[in-house]
Amino acid sequence: MSAVTAVPIQPLAKGSLVKLWLAILVLVAAAAALAWWGTTSLQRSKTESGLQYQVMKAGEGPTATDEDVLVFHYEGRLADGTVFDSSRTRNEPMIMPPTGVIPGFAEGLKLTQAGGTYRFWIPPNLGYGPGRVPPGAPFTDQDTLIFDVEVLQIVPDAAQAFQMQQMQRQMQQMQQQGGAPGAGPPPGAGPQGAAPEGAPPSGAAPPQGAPGRGRSGGQ
Repeated sequence: MSAVTAVPIQPLAKGSLVKLWLAILVLVAAAAALAWWGTTSLQRSKTESGLQYQVMKAGEGPTATDEDVLVFHYEGRLADGTVFDSSRTRNEPMIMPPTGVIPGFAEGLKLTQAGGTYRFWIPPNLGYGPGRVPPGAPFTDQDTLIFDVEVLQIVPDAAQAFQMQQMQRQMQQMQQQGGAPGAGPPPGAGPQGAAPEGAPPSGAAPPQGAPGRGRSGGQ
């Protein structure tokens, strides 16, 4: 029988073995850091009031203030996925300052930047309180409401002009209908569409089921 010549595997030198383990640890750490970085934007944050939000896509520029007017699309749904309102189905973005709506939605809007996409979880205490749920709404005052919001534009320092336009429009509507000046807009009035780019937008009240104004849920 012919002899089989064995070629033994040479053992690693002690220094090489240490370097190998260090390289493995560096790779593991880098993979963990990459995974964390990739999911950072999908992590929920919580404010002191109890509002939870998630930055789906970061925007640019300063965050919105009460003095600004936002142009945005939104979709509202329940925890089971039921969609109760969406500006996209109407193909008309909402145009309004972050005031006059339910507290959680107002707080959420002031966390946004132009071009960003966000998700808000609004607990009952920041949503529609007892007696404020819009008639026919598929939710109760004990439901957590989830809103996805895409901010198309933020018009700085336009809220006062927006509110004046709203008042003038309401007065014109009341005069045309023979009503008393100063009365609020009909509940569920829809948006009027976006303004031309670069110009302060004309306003609109949110539709029924949206983050409501007046007796529908605003403060």
